[in-house]
Amino acid sequence: MNRAFIYIILIIFIAPACNMSNRIVKKGDKKFDRGEYEVAVEYYHKAINKGKGTGEINYKIGESYRVSNRIKKALPYYQAAVNNGYTEDHAYFYLAHALKANEKYSEAKKIFDQLSVNATDEMVKEQSVLEEKNLAVLEGILNTGNYFRVKNLNEINSSGAEYSPVYHDGELFFTSSRDGGKIYKATGAAYTKIYRVQTQGANVDLTTLKPLDDLINDENTNEGSVTFTPDGRIMVYAKGNNGKKNGPKDVNLYMATNRNGRWSEPRLLRINDPEAWDSSPTLSADGRTLYFASNRKGGFGGTDLYTATRDGRGRWGNVRNLGPRINTHGNEMFPYSSTDGSLYFASDGHPGFGGLDLYQAVRTEGQMVVQNMGSPINSSADDFGLFLFSPTKGFFTSNREGGAGDDDIYTFVNNDPDLKIVNYFLTGTTVTADDDGNETILSNTNVRLMDEENNLISEALTARDGQFTFRVYPEENYNIIGEKPDYLTTRIRFTTVGKSIIPDSLSKLITNEVFEIKVPLDKIVIDKAIVMENIYYDLDEAYIRPDAAVELDKLVAILNDNPEIKIELSSHTDSRQTADYNMDLSKRRAQAAVEYIVNNGIDPDRIIARGYGESRLIVPDQDINKLPTEQEKEAAHQINRRTEFKILEYNKSVAEEEDEMVEEIEEIDELENAEEWEKEIEWDQ
Repeated sequence: MNRAFIYIILIIFIAPACNMSNRIVKKGDKKFDRGEYEVAVEYYHKAINKGKGTGEINYKIGESYRVSNRIKKALPYYQAAVNNGYTEDHAYFYLAHALKANEKYSEAKKIFDQLSVNATDEMVKEQSVLEEKNLAVLEGILNTGNYFRVKNLNEINSSGAEYSPVYHDGELFFTSSRDGGKIYKATGAAYTKIYRVQTQGANVDLTTLKPLDDLINDENTNEGSVTFTPDGRIMVYAKGNNGKKNGPKDVNLYMATNRNGRWSEPRLLRINDPEAWDSSPTLSADGRTLYFASNRKGGFGGTDLYTATRDGRGRWGNVRNLGPRINTHGNEMFPYSSTDGSLYFASDGHPGFGGLDLYQAVRTEGQMVVQNMGSPINSSADDFGLFLFSPTKGFFTSNREGGAGDDDIYTFVNNDPDLKIVNYFLTGTTVTADDDGNETILSNTNVRLMDEENNLISEALTARDGQFTFRVYPEENYNIIGEKPDYLTTRIRFTTVGKSIIPDSLSKLITNEVFEIKVPLDKIVIDKAIVMENIYYDLDEAYIRPDAAVELDKLVAILNDNPEIKIELSSHTDSRQTADYNMDLSKRRAQAAVEYIVNNGIDPDRIIARGYGESRLIVPDQDINKLPTEQEKEAAHQINRRTEFKILEYNKSVAEEEDEMVEEIEEIDELENAEEWEKEIEWDQ
């Protein structure tokens, strides 16, 4: 048989087989891109069986398991990929992560060490350096003791997945794939639903177990983590992964309202990013802050933790990344805001055992300090979804060995005999002065709590009593901003520095320290002079002294906080010089003050300098001359030597919109029951 004939035979039989293998791989890639990872794995295995590119295809199988949160299963495939010649940096990088998830820490460290020096991909090199540091810290975490005891909640776990437990008003809510049904092609498991069961702490009554309404649980989508406002009337939860073309991006946050024991049609929250995965929500103890995970652009790694705040009208906004102390190059998700102000979350980017670990973040001196919760809370498996139903007891989720199925719910107790919790609160009242100068309550005022860098921490709308309450933290400086249409926005500084309580001195488990403050707002009145205290100048001089600069900075803040006003800043003298001299001096002083304000960022078109000299004395000369002592006369002259500002223009266009909002809130405040209130107000518009 000649050689040409052999080649023809090979072309006839081998080429179609290669083409078929290529088609199988392409089908697998298409399923992978749609988020159908379990189906993609089936195609990739078929391709390997036909002898197609075992190195690259094994890598794709490993990736299918990794991106569907099954990195432990990915280990043999990443290993097979590099053993069969697939030597891309990412293959070794994820192999090291899979080794770490399988508690093979020394082998993982060797690979990270090599990549930190030899990787050609800069991102892989940088992240390998971080992973080296994390593994170096791990030994200390392993040797740190704690008082946690952990137990599988056997009564509730099934062969499916149970995760993200949330306790509210005598019921445990959780997400599960327990009842079978339609299969989700990403994992090969059933679509998940949200369930509820009556419980006293960790003692569940399985006879009451049932899924939530069909309006919430859609058989064609995965329902995820759930959270509630303190009164239980509002539920926010994750929903998505319906297998359509959007694939893994199709996970968003929804909100539903409970009316007469029934949940309303869920609505999509505006804070979702249509090009991102938004999930695992939790509400703060006061219901005003929403924490959630997202892989939207602009983050620090895979999925980051974000916050959104609810304004006085109930609208969610001000989405903010929690920053690099919380978020890493890895994935942060499943946040939980506890009643003691701590933030618990899961991460595979902070130093940990492998997979997702649980961490506690405590705010101190304006910064978040993150600590691994250690063993037995954490393991080399995925540990996440923590919830406290008391200061020392709670639930969490893990897929560690020894469980009933996939993800299981566990209970834990903290038996630390020295545990002491100190909560700090700031309560306040918004007030104003009536026509007679008497202090009165100012209702329906928006109050914001800002940190020292002017980041929004919390927000409230005062009711008829003018009161508000914020959680604050030890050794931290704040700005309290009060605003209401037709009133000057005011800014009050508050600090907890030097006011902390030493826990060791306490005998009770929980201590609440409450601070009080008043937030005064002045009604906007055109052409009404407002005297600025402590604006002093040296004799016959017009330059701004340091003590005067401090007071002028307050006016800069007023102008920044009230962009709708234009003002006149005026300087006045006493009469102990000639009228012409005093007029010239007052003009120079007013102009110097205005220049200082403009140099600090205020638009010069918003402020006019005026010098009035001695033409507008508050205390006339004849009255001063009657005073018995030189000291009293000097004090009277000082009253005349003053700096004032008055509002010349007030642009109400923005304020009128806010007026409409406040009027609507006032009407809602009059309603007698929650059902009517829910019909009137849109919680997310």
